[in-house]
Formats: sequence, C-alpha cells, structure tokens
Amino acid sequence: MTRDFNRADRVAEQIQRELAAMVQVELKDPRLGIVTLSGVDVSRDLSHAKVFFTVLNDAPEHRKQVGEILNRAAGFLRHLLGQRLRLRVTPALHFTYDESVVRGTSLSALIDSAVKSDKSSDE
Repeated sequence: MTRDFNRADRVAEQIQRELAAMVQVELKDPRLGIVTLSGVDVSRDLSHAKVFFTVLNDAPEHRKQVGEILNRAAGFLRHLLGQRLRLRVTPALHFTYDESVVRGTSLSALIDSAVKSDKSSDE
C-alpha cells in the first residue's frame, strides 16, 4: 500500500499553520495589512520552504512591499519556527506572492462573460 501523504506534505502543513499564527502575532509592521498564507511547498530534504501568500490590497506595489517585508523577516520567522517545531533542520523560508487567486478570479470573470454572451446570442 502506497502512502499518499508523505512527510514533506505533513511538515508543509504544520509550517503553514505555525507561520500564519506568527505573522499575525509576531510581526508588528503596520505596512503588512492583512496577509494570508495560502500554501507551503517544502523540498524533499526539508531544507527549503516556499511560502505562498496573498494580500487583501491587491495593488502590485503593495504585493511587492509585503513580499519584501516577509522575506526580510524570514530569518526571524525561521528562528521562531525552529523553536516550535521538532525538526533536525528548520527550512529556509522563501516568500512568494500566490498568483493563483488573481488568475482564478480573472478566469471566473471570463467564464461568466462567455456564458452571458451565449445567453444573449440564443435569445
């Protein structure tokens, strides 16, 4: 029987839960605003973690600023993560903006407009 849920996936979920709490409580930068951690990809050897985030204010300059703030705080967050998780090696954190939410919204709008145009052409 194969295991569908490997260790890297379990570690990624735990990192996402811990980091979400830490970003809300530990980071006091008012420029952050509302940040949501949407996912974590951990390398097989658990040495690197790519953390995907989204922000409420979707302006490109705000996204870039939040990414810079989070990447500057990555060492601090990694230190706190090392204290909370029992891992031999705490992964290096790399924060990346999650484009999938924006892409999904635009695709949904395209589908809605296509359905609307089909209905208007049928009438």
